[in-house]
Amino acid sequence: MKVAKQSSDKKLTLIDVAVAAGVSAITVSRVINQPEKVSEALRQQVQKAIDMLGYIPNQYASSLASSKSKVIGVSIPSLSNVVFTDVLRGVYDVMGTAGYKVLLVDTHYSPLEEEKMIRTLLSQSPEGLIITGGDQTRTCHNLLQKSRVPVVQIMELLNEPLDMNIGFSHWQAGYDVVTHLMEEGYERIGFIAARMDPRAQQRMLGFKKALENAGKSWKNFIVTTPEPSSIAVGGELFKSLLASTDGTVDAVFCVNDDLALGALFESQRMNINVPGDLAICGFNDIEASRFVNPSLTSVQVNRYEMGVKAAEMIIDRLNGKMDQPKVVDMGYQIKRRQSSTNR
Repeated sequence: MKVAKQSSDKKLTLIDVAVAAGVSAITVSRVINQPEKVSEALRQQVQKAIDMLGYIPNQYASSLASSKSKVIGVSIPSLSNVVFTDVLRGVYDVMGTAGYKVLLVDTHYSPLEEEKMIRTLLSQSPEGLIITGGDQTRTCHNLLQKSRVPVVQIMELLNEPLDMNIGFSHWQAGYDVVTHLMEEGYERIGFIAARMDPRAQQRMLGFKKALENAGKSWKNFIVTTPEPSSIAVGGELFKSLLASTDGTVDAVFCVNDDLALGALFESQRMNINVPGDLAICGFNDIEASRFVNPSLTSVQVNRYEMGVKAAEMIIDRLNGKMDQPKVVDMGYQIKRRQSSTNR
C-alpha cells in the first residue's frame, strides 16, 4: 500500500485515500457510499487506507451526490426521562445496524419548541422522522406533511396520524388500572399526576370514565401539578390527595412510577399500610418498581420494542415496502404486584 506524503496543514482528500489504497478515486467513493457494490477484499483494502490516514469522509458532499443523507431525525420531549431512553435504545440499535445516523432533538414538552426543532431536523435533509405523540402545532403539522419524508409518531395511538403511528391507548390503560383496583376491592380511588402532557391527560380521562361507569365519583379525588415529575413531587401530591379527600382514599393511581414511589414512601412515613389500607399503582414499570418493598404495581409498556419497530417502519418505507401496517398497537400489561394485590 502506497503512503502519500502529507503536509501537517493539508486536509486529506478522497484522492489521498485512493493513492494510498492503490485504487481509483471512484472506487474509494463507491466503498464509502455504496459498499454493497464492491467486494469484501476491496472494502478492506480501502478501509485500511482510510484508517491509516485518519480520513473522515465528507458526508455532506456524499449526500449531495447521492441525494441521500442517511440521517434519521428523532424528536422526543425529554432526554432525562428513562421512558424515552428505552425507546431511543431501540431506534439506535436498528438504525446503526442499517447504516443510518440518528439526529436527536429535545422539545421539553413544548409544542412551540417542537415546531422549532422540527425545522432544524428538516434543514438537515433527513430521510425519515420519528416524533413523539400527536400534539404538534398546525404549522409543524404542515411542515411535516410538505416534507414528503416518512414520519412515525410514537408513544400513543392517534385517530388521525400524519403518516405512520405506533403506540398504545393511554385512555384504555387508565381505565383498566381503575378496573383492576376495583376488582381488588378498593372503592375510593384517587389520581395524582404531574406535568400533564397529552398522554397523562388521556390516562386521567380513562380513570374518570372507569369510575363514572362504576357509579363512583372522582370529585376531589384528582390532584395534579404542572411541575415535572419526581419522587418528591409524588409525596407532596399524595399528601394533597389525602387532604382533599379527608383521608378517605383507599387507592391511588399515579400517572408514572416516580410519583408512585413518592406516594409509597410518604405512606410509609405516615404509617399507612400498603396494600392493607391503601393500594398504589404506577405507570411505565421502571426497574425500581420491582425492588421496592412492597413491590409496586405498574403498567408495563414495551418501550424498547416500540423504538425498534418505529425504526423498522421507517427503513421498510425507504426500501419501498408499502404494504406494511401504518398503525401498530404495541399494547400494555398491568404488572400486578404487592402494592395492590395482597389486601
